[in-house]
Amino acid sequence: MTPAPINPYPLLQACQRQRVSDGAIAPILTGTETADRLLVLIWPQLGDFDSLEYAQWLQRQQAELQAAGITVRAVGIGDRDSGQRFCEFTGFPADQLFVDPTASLHQELELYPGLQLTIPGLSPAAKAWLNLLLMCAGIGSPGTLAEVFRGYRGDRTAPQLIGAEESVQAFPLPPIKGNFFNLAGGSGFQRPMELATLRLRNMAESLGHWRTYVPDASYMTQRGGTFLFDRDRQLIYEHRDRGILGFSATMNRPLSFLEALPTASATPVA
Repeated sequence: MTPAPINPYPLLQACQRQRVSDGAIAPILTGTETADRLLVLIWPQLGDFDSLEYAQWLQRQQAELQAAGITVRAVGIGDRDSGQRFCEFTGFPADQLFVDPTASLHQELELYPGLQLTIPGLSPAAKAWLNLLLMCAGIGSPGTLAEVFRGYRGDRTAPQLIGAEESVQAFPLPPIKGNFFNLAGGSGFQRPMELATLRLRNMAESLGHWRTYVPDASYMTQRGGTFLFDRDRQLIYEHRDRGILGFSATMNRPLSFLEALPTASATPVA
């Protein structure tokens, strides 16, 4: 039998990091004491594909989070400037986001550090760049290439991501309206190129503000994790990322783990 995962709640409860909203060093779980359910997200660099895309899914499914009585807290790699830019771009609440400049919480939780190929003479940043590029090619990053291709070819098991009248600006492309993707086969599902367009927009945002998002490149390969706790703070779901674009076990519907939860009786706290 596979042993039950160790509950990381005590470690998270004791953890203090800088809060993006006011710059204060505070417990990351402050204000969650009465939450019916608690979702703690440990993100890679805030300029990483996974962090940006995950935050956008959370914004897209606010109603489901509210119905399930879920309060969210997130910790990402970066500094306060990274966090402020991240929240401005994604709409993620700044009072729910904390920053960890050296990924020390990720290490304490034993999350996957990413590919760690070492070549003598390379600086930590150069080593991280090399390993990141190899991970983008699928080395030490299972599922990455398949997920990239899914973004291009579309997915009828995934929801439509861009509304018909919504306009998306993904440099260097001109603004594209959602109904443009109907030409690839209709609507009501993830159309070909739709997700790839949103990822291109995220990449343009990250690269256009790279020094803000990634003040220290040494931690670029570090992956994150998802931890969901019930009212008694027992761990009821976890996912530990194993590669780039692997922040969920079900990337077609990344928050599908919420579907099994009954409607909560309590309203989530901020």
